[in-house]
Amino acid sequence: MSNPPSHEHRARVDLPEWMRDPEPPRRTPGRLLSELVDRTPVLRELRRAVWRWREHTRFSERHPVLSAVVSFVFVAAVATVLVAGAVYLFGRMREGTL
Repeated sequence: MSNPPSHEHRARVDLPEWMRDPEPPRRTPGRLLSELVDRTPVLRELRRAVWRWREHTRFSERHPVLSAVVSFVFVAAVATVLVAGAVYLFGRMREGTL
């Protein structure tokens, strides 16, 4: 086995034919829609705006302690209102006015 000249490229691994020369991508509805978005400037900008928006961090990730305190107070207030409402309804049921 002789070594090839240095100017010729020789693959390190013998890949199957389907990996060396793959078929072109199929024309699926998703790819057609993506190409339409890429061709239309307004849609392309909208897509990029959505990508930028998704990169932002949430308020709860930037301020975890404040979010935890506000969430606790909100849940406590809602639970208090629900329990008070249930006590009121049970009281009305015991009186027979409900």
